[in-house]
Amino acid sequence: MIEYVLFLGGCVIMVLGAVGVIRFPDVYTRLHASTKCDTGGAISILAGIALSLGLTMTSLKILSILLLIFLLNPVASHALARAAHKYGIKPCDKTVVDLYG
Repeated sequence: MIEYVLFLGGCVIMVLGAVGVIRFPDVYTRLHASTKCDTGGAISILAGIALSLGLTMTSLKILSILLLIFLLNPVASHALARAAHKYGIKPCDKTVVDLYG
């Protein structure tokens, strides 16, 4: 039963991330929404799959993929945001703080 809750929660989180990508005004806020929701949704869905499979070698592989997503997705989004800033893409006017000048 808990795996179905994780599946549904992951799907809802992914849909909310897609809405955020469509709704937000600039690349930085879109990247923030997509990264948070993609990481959370993928972790939730993969945890549900691992729970539904039980303790098998496949579930251990899924858990290692889950760990990689947890570590690498924020790093990749940070690299994309830094590259966008270095390329000269300005944040939206509503953005209050620009730490990189």
